[in-house]
Amino acid sequence: MPRIDYFFSTISPFAYLAGDRLERIAGAHGADIVYKPVDIVALFARTGGVAPAERHPARQAYRMQELRRQAAKRGMPINLRPAHFPTNPAPSSYAVIAAQGDRGGDVGALVRNLLTACWAEERDIAEDEVIRDCLSRAGFDPALADKGLLAGAETYGANLEEAVAAEVFGAPFYIVGDERFWGQDRLEDLDLHLAGKL
Repeated sequence: MPRIDYFFSTISPFAYLAGDRLERIAGAHGADIVYKPVDIVALFARTGGVAPAERHPARQAYRMQELRRQAAKRGMPINLRPAHFPTNPAPSSYAVIAAQGDRGGDVGALVRNLLTACWAEERDIAEDEVIRDCLSRAGFDPALADKGLLAGAETYGANLEEAVAAEVFGAPFYIVGDERFWGQDRLEDLDLHLAGKL
């Protein structure tokens, strides 16, 4: 069974724009997804990237256009300047890590709920009540938000080290074996690769 290591940030607008396409692709090919939330700002610092707010104005302006266009292509609502961005992604990342170990609900739905809360619903995903709501709507016990915080922090740090070692430099980032795919706009290529066509 193929395995997709999915490195992402719970505050990444491009991870939000992936919607449920990764899960649909994995389902079509019988692939497992291992969700690996990472500290995206730390990842940028370790791999030569720059946080969006520190980029040249030309790059910032292009990013806004690209987000608007990609959202329109996908028919997805997006607030280009959400009220709670950037926010601390660690608490929501710990919840994803705990949920993946729990297997009581749908981890992909949880990730989408968190991303949607940030980019379309003007909610702060660093707040416990928002995280609990996202867990509940994905079929998990909302109390997972309060469990395994130490293990979550350790895994979150380990995910960053694994990402750097695997030459991940942005989010979303998908790895199957030795093949790497960066960005939600490369999901078609991931699909073709899993089909043996690329």
